Amino acid sequence: MSHPAPLETANPDVRYVQYRSDKETTYLPAIRQMISKDLSEPYSIYVYRYFLYQWGDLCFMALDSEDTLMGVVVSKLEPHRGGPMRGYIAMLAVKEEYRGKGVATKLVRMAIDAMIEKDADEIALETEVTNTAAMKLYERLGFLRSKRLHRYYLNGNTAFRFLLYVKEGAATAAMGYDEAYETSDQQILPSALQGYHNLPSQ
Repeated sequence: MSHPAPLETANPDVRYVQYRSDKETTYLPAIRQMISKDLSEPYSIYVYRYFLYQWGDLCFMALDSEDTLMGVVVSKLEPHRGGPMRGYIAMLAVKEEYRGKGVATKLVRMAIDAMIEKDADEIALETEVTNTAAMKLYERLGFLRSKRLHRYYLNGNTAFRFLLYVKEGAATAAMGYDEAYETSDQQILPSALQGYHNLPSQ
């Protein structure tokens, strides 16, 4: 079993909350603006709703004393074709002035803990091969590099897939499902520009 690294010193000016669907009109525009600024994929609103409508309890936010969004992590958890229960960290972003203060680490730890409570066997994510800060963060938390995904993102950049095995035997079980898993989440995230038009528009 991989054990996360000790949490960095918490910032007293930041409080951490779980996403609430009844606050969508307040939170969703701020989440979308932050992630659109920082991440590689220009996701449509349907992608955010795909995650938040189904796994809002796996989305956590960092807010300052005025309830302004400082950071966010968006995740999901589901079984895959009879394989292990897989968590997936889809998006992570922190406002520039709050980076290096433990905010990202805290958000990821909260998502990991929530997925473990829901009986996750393993947790996966992708990040660009050039994003050394993100790779160091995930490796400190116990994630292992699984494979290199050539031209994974719509902008043509290559990614590393990282995996965190949270149960004994998960690594062995994962080997039989990894190829199917690769196509599963690549269909969700890099297709974001087309949008998820089958989801409700509100």
